[in-house]
Amino acid sequence: MEKIKILEAVKNLREFSKIRKFKQSVDIVINLKEINVKKQESQIDQYVVLPHPKSRKLKICALVGSELADSAKVFDEVVLQRDFPKYQANPKLISDLIKKYDLFVAQGNIMAQIATTFGRTLGPRGLMPNPKAGCVIAPGLDLNAVVQRLQRIVRLQAKKEPIIKASIGSEDMCDESLTDNILSAYNSLIHSLPQEEGSIKNVLLKTTMSPAIRIGEDKKEIEKRLVKEKPKKKETKKEMKNE
Repeated sequence: MEKIKILEAVKNLREFSKIRKFKQSVDIVINLKEINVKKQESQIDQYVVLPHPKSRKLKICALVGSELADSAKVFDEVVLQRDFPKYQANPKLISDLIKKYDLFVAQGNIMAQIATTFGRTLGPRGLMPNPKAGCVIAPGLDLNAVVQRLQRIVRLQAKKEPIIKASIGSEDMCDESLTDNILSAYNSLIHSLPQEEGSIKNVLLKTTMSPAIRIGEDKKEIEKRLVKEKPKKKETKKEMKNE
């Protein structure tokens, strides 16, 4: 995919996205073709480290033993192994953690106890520390580097339907940074697809509340499509009476 086409799509997205009272995320939607994700071997699940942080800082909780008690303070909260029993006895405490944090990292050599204590709650929500994402850590690791990396990671996943949806930034990022992130995610994905770019139907961009903008679609095409997609105004009883 050409970078110039992505950059043009980002500019069109800004033009067709209304200003809101909150900072909107910028999402990528990749529609796949000729891939049956109902078959486990065809499912897609990979992590990509983006070149630029996604603006919104992720909050991270570390589940560690005494060896990492001090160095793990670079994360937003540290739950020590010695405190696991109270969490196991009171699952509400784990639910409270889930409400506060976006990611969980875990010390590798105590993963069995972490799974026993937290797995039943974190697992169904997709929050169990995943080694593929770099969320399993060990003594001696540069945890500052881990934090920086996790702030730039995105998960590309298609398991139930042939669509990949992921947040790649936010509207306060510059066009170039958003374009770099989109291109990085796209290039990483195509190498894992059976026909590479031939397995992609189209790629769209959208903010939290904007219409979707297809990469490669020019401004006139967007305007024409949005007019067609705009729901017709329902006639009120007063309007019908006047007729």
